[in-house]
Amino acid sequence: MSKILITGATGGLGSAVATLFKKQAPSSDIAVLVRDGNSEKALRLAGQGFETRIGSYDDKDSLLKAFDGVDVLYFVSGSDVVARVPQHQNVVQAAKEAGVDHIFYTSASLNDLSEDAPLYGAMSAHIQTEEWIKASGIKYTLLRHNLYSEVIAMFLGTKEQLLAGKTVFLPTGSGRTAFVSRAELAEAGAKLLARPSAHVNKIYELNGNEKITFAQIAGYLSEISGQEIGYVSPDVKTFEDTLTKYGVPAEYIGMMTVFGLAIADGVFDAPTTDLDKILGRKSQPVAEFLRTVYG
Repeated sequence: MSKILITGATGGLGSAVATLFKKQAPSSDIAVLVRDGNSEKALRLAGQGFETRIGSYDDKDSLLKAFDGVDVLYFVSGSDVVARVPQHQNVVQAAKEAGVDHIFYTSASLNDLSEDAPLYGAMSAHIQTEEWIKASGIKYTLLRHNLYSEVIAMFLGTKEQLLAGKTVFLPTGSGRTAFVSRAELAEAGAKLLARPSAHVNKIYELNGNEKITFAQIAGYLSEISGQEIGYVSPDVKTFEDTLTKYGVPAEYIGMMTVFGLAIADGVFDAPTTDLDKILGRKSQPVAEFLRTVYG
C-alpha cells in the first residue's frame, strides 16, 4: 500500500482521521505530521504506533523532509487565517518537489461567496489553494467541508452561559447552514483515503443533510433545556457593542460577525452533498448533536 501522511495530526480533525484510518491500513503505511515531536499529543500518537514526522507549514524545508517517500497527503487546512496563504503555498510546493502523487485537501463548502463579502478574506485561501493544487499537476481530491456542528457551541458558549442569557444572539438572520460534526467529516476522510485511486481529481461537497437556521437551533435548545431560549438577530453595530460591553475580545467578536453575516447571506446553505453517499447514511441531526452538548 502507499505511504500516507496525515497533517494536523495533533488537532481534532487530523487526529480523528488518523485514528479511524488506522483501522483500515497497517500502521507502517501511515505517517502523521506534527510540529513538535516531544509534545504530549505527538508522543501519544507515537505510542499508538504512528510514524511521526516533524514539519511546520511555515517552514518549507521541514515539509520537504517530512514529505519524503509520501504517496498520498491528507492536507488539513491551516487554522491561522492570517498566515494561511503562504503556509498553504509552502505545502503545495513542497508536495510537488517531494514527488507526492495525490493530495486530499480539506477545503470549504462555500455557496456563492462574493469577493466583496466580509468573509471572503478569511476563506479565499481555500479557493487559492484549490487552484494551486490543480495547477501543480498532482492528483487531487478536494473535500469541501461545511461548518462544524461544534461551531454552534463555540458561538453560544457553555450550557451555563446559554441558560444565564436564555437567548441566541447572533447576526445570522434567517440564513441556513448545513452543519456537519467533525467526527463525520473525519469518518468520510478516512473512508476516502482507503481507496485513493477511486477519487482522483474528484471534488466532494461534505455538507449535512439538514439545513437549519439559528432560530431553529434556539427552538431545539428550548426543548433540550426545558427553558424558553429566544432568538435575536441584531444589526452589526448592536451585536458588536453588546459583546464589547460584556468584555468579549475584539478578535472573537470580529470572527462571529463575519461568519454570522455569511450565514445570513446563505454562504453555508449548500445546495448539494456527497456526505451521505460516502458514509452510507444521513448526517447526524443537529438536534441530536446539541443534545450531547447541552443535554
